[in-house]
Amino acid sequence: MMSSLFSRGQVLLTKSFQPTRINSIRTMVIAKKYVIGKYFQGEPKRSDLPLVEEELPPLKDGEYLIQAEYLSVDPYMRPYVYRVPLGRTMIGSQVAKIIESKNPNFPVGQRVFANIGWRTHTVIREDAGGVFDQPPYVLPDFDGLPASLGLGVLGMPGNTSYFGFLEICQPKAGETLVVSGAAGAVGSHVGQIGKILGLNVIGIAGSDAKCKWLKEELGFDHAINYKTQNVATALREAAPNKVDCYFDNVGGDISGIVLNQMNVFGRISVCGSISSYNADINAMPKTAIIQPALVFAQLKMEGFIVMRWKNRWMEGIEQNLKWIKEGKLKYRETVTDGFENMFDAFAGLLQGENTGKAVVKV
Repeated sequence: MMSSLFSRGQVLLTKSFQPTRINSIRTMVIAKKYVIGKYFQGEPKRSDLPLVEEELPPLKDGEYLIQAEYLSVDPYMRPYVYRVPLGRTMIGSQVAKIIESKNPNFPVGQRVFANIGWRTHTVIREDAGGVFDQPPYVLPDFDGLPASLGLGVLGMPGNTSYFGFLEICQPKAGETLVVSGAAGAVGSHVGQIGKILGLNVIGIAGSDAKCKWLKEELGFDHAINYKTQNVATALREAAPNKVDCYFDNVGGDISGIVLNQMNVFGRISVCGSISSYNADINAMPKTAIIQPALVFAQLKMEGFIVMRWKNRWMEGIEQNLKWIKEGKLKYRETVTDGFENMFDAFAGLLQGENTGKAVVKV
């Protein structure tokens, strides 16, 4: 049940990364942040996200100062970046420690989850919501588990898996579930929920090592390596009675194959389309027509954004924590050391280099 950590890069610290001593009158705090210098065209380039410094002002009443400990890199950042004006901080979430506060709801020493982007230090107000309009919150007690899980299995990816699968697919014991992007933070979680509920689970991933992890450690019934296997043939063999639920993280040709092997009244939960995220926005890839499969099998296909369930946020975290404690839910983190390596972690994620949740340790 313990996580496996994979690290890339080295910790690179400068004087400006060290927290200032916290007094009623503090010395100057210099934050480092990545800004959106240019929108991505094709694969992201390091020059698209320049690293700059920013002097932070003294706190006003209601504000507090946080220092990042872990930052998240997620596939959604690739398409969502276009919603943010150029020159703003690169989007993303972090787990951070409060090091100064003028807000009684956010005392010094507590850890918070905040959607405030790729930054080392931040002065924020309680209502700062970021791209998802989700205000920061104090992390609940993880009972000794790593705080980084607040960015993964006990955070947004965990709730994406929990609500996106259960609410949309409405799974039933004995059914067959297919998960694409199955070795990522969300896909690996969804497949395990399927096993908890008694489904036959098939994962699609991009390496033999990932497929082995899905089957031998997470308990998936079958795993298909889409880079070396014929997905259509392998899926027919793994699901002779066809597919009832499909959790789609990748889109593209793989999803077209799955949809054409689904049972009548099958349900598809569309979480993402990572296969096209690095494509030129003016030349999106073409794929198979899916309407005949939707019509003849009377499929239900629904996309979602997890913030739909933000009023039930802690429900998902509490249930996932319970499953971890019971030994029913395992997790893995791919950890990159050093804030200066944020871009490398992000680019690697889009190339499928991570297994489980990708985070950066500051």
